[in-house]
Amino acid sequence: WSYADVLPYFKRMETWNDRGHGGDPDWRGKDGPLHVTRGPRDNPLHDAFVKAGAQAGYPVTQDYNGEQQEGFGPMEMTVHNGRRWSAANAYLRPALKRENCDMIRAFARKVVIEDGRAVGVEIERGGKTEVIRANAEVILAASSLNSPKMLMLSGIGPAKHLAEHGIDVVVDRPGVGQNLQDHLEFYFQFACKLPITLFKYWNLVGKGLVGAQWLFTKTGLGASNQFESAAFIRSDKGVDYPDIQYHFLPIAVRYDGQAAAEGHGFQAHVGPMRSPSRGEVTLASSDPKDAPRILFNYMSTEQDWIDFRKCVRLTREIFAQDAMKPFLKHEIQPGTDLQTDDEIDGFLREHVESAYHPCGTCKMGAADDPMAVVDPECRVIGVDGLRVADSSIFPRITNGNLNGPSIMTGEKASDHILGRRLPSSNAEPWFNPNWREAQR
Repeated sequence: WSYADVLPYFKRMETWNDRGHGGDPDWRGKDGPLHVTRGPRDNPLHDAFVKAGAQAGYPVTQDYNGEQQEGFGPMEMTVHNGRRWSAANAYLRPALKRENCDMIRAFARKVVIEDGRAVGVEIERGGKTEVIRANAEVILAASSLNSPKMLMLSGIGPAKHLAEHGIDVVVDRPGVGQNLQDHLEFYFQFACKLPITLFKYWNLVGKGLVGAQWLFTKTGLGASNQFESAAFIRSDKGVDYPDIQYHFLPIAVRYDGQAAAEGHGFQAHVGPMRSPSRGEVTLASSDPKDAPRILFNYMSTEQDWIDFRKCVRLTREIFAQDAMKPFLKHEIQPGTDLQTDDEIDGFLREHVESAYHPCGTCKMGAADDPMAVVDPECRVIGVDGLRVADSSIFPRITNGNLNGPSIMTGEKASDHILGRRLPSSNAEPWFNPNWREAQR
């Protein structure tokens, strides 16, 4: 699962279209099921953001998914023919056309284990409980929140916790549900001097035009998620690889769809990528229908606060560059009156949000690591015929969004299940040669 081992699977899973913006074709996949592309980047704010990063002294990268992640450049999305190209579109729907793949819609209750081997899954459908038997293996891919829940309901997890809920212990694995990680972020919002942002479509007529263009041609603003520029930077000297991520958006808007009261604006989502905080997923009861207890434990170390303050100050510096001056009117949030550590901390308490990247709760590791849940072939330690293949197996959260790495996990796990593997790559990623001495 080193860089050399996973790069071939990232390449196998994707069909990459760079839209003529330049990039790194030797590092990218050409005929995989997952379509990866870039937005048109027509709005001048996307280019201004990248230029501002360069003026602040950061590298520019033509392809952060290629050799060089570090720097400012175009962002990518899983879109094909104007539609979000999900894992269901890429993998499940084509597989359902085969004779050896059936999809059963049911509520999964637990894995059935007999004599130390997973033999099936207990499900509920139509008000009845039944067991679907496995001919070979059971593979859990229920998410970093539900995979540990399923394991614990099946008797695999911290023995004391299972006993508290009257669950018979099959395997005492204290790491099940522990090590929960996520990316936390906030968004810097700025008012825009020029009426060039997506706010001009923030009305019934504008939305209707965008919707009609998409409906009839599958093109236009409706065919993009609008995050068309991004950046990955290092927070300090001595940090060898990027640990801060930016998504840039040419409108000032919240995730719940509330646009900034000031009208035209733009924003950058920013947050540290390697938080030292760790949370947990535990059972609320032995009833499979009860949601698990989820404690993310955000911002629980002093380092989290130090890292986020850096994000605030480094971002202000980037947006103060000349490239943004024709567009930037003023800072909406946090607001320039918030300058001290205490003032910034107060803002963060109110405004940090999840980037929806939970992972780590069934971490991969050596069999003698008491906190490891699966081995390097995704097999649950201590049980035969059972694997986990989703973001819960990540020992540490990735340097970026989880969609791609989670799909790669499925690709690589499928080869482990079949007892094969792709040859490792000799390609090596770019590290900033001055990382020991300089932040940029």
